[in-house]
Amino acid sequence: MERNIALIALFAALIAALGLVPAVMLPFGVPITAQSLGVMLCGTVLGARRGTLAVLLFLLLVFLGLPLLSGGKGGLGVIVGPTGGFVIGFPAAAFVAGLITERWRRGPVALSAGVAAAAGGAVLYAFGIIGMSLVLDKTPLQSALLVTAFIPGDAIKAVIAGLVTSALYRARPRAVLSRA
Repeated sequence: MERNIALIALFAALIAALGLVPAVMLPFGVPITAQSLGVMLCGTVLGARRGTLAVLLFLLLVFLGLPLLSGGKGGLGVIVGPTGGFVIGFPAAAFVAGLITERWRRGPVALSAGVAAAAGGAVLYAFGIIGMSLVLDKTPLQSALLVTAFIPGDAIKAVIAGLVTSALYRARPRAVLSRA
């Protein structure tokens, strides 16, 4: 129990730390950040339940006003901005990434975790597209076209999540709770 609480807090801190990595701004004002990598790692390493709890802890701190999101943003107001849908989608993305990693036991860990992270990213896109279409007053199709600019960066993040999860599993198999 205590180990689970410590890992949940540690991964919430990892998401916050990845928010310190400078964002790459796209021409239409939406940033590509490293925080979604932290969300995916929560799922692929901790599993669906614990990974979701880590993300929810992180979001609780953000909604309380701590400036933990990329760019030093925090507070409830972040959910009404153009990236609010992505923020709201963090827990669902971690859950899906964790669930896939837990259930897909065949083949290399890097492959299952990478695919799981990509699937979590797709869930994140679904939330992000809906949020952008509401906030920017665009159709979901227009928002989806805007979001396609993120695909190469998120594909790289999915590969990184797969490799990190695999390396951790090789070094300390019991530390990857999604595979325990």
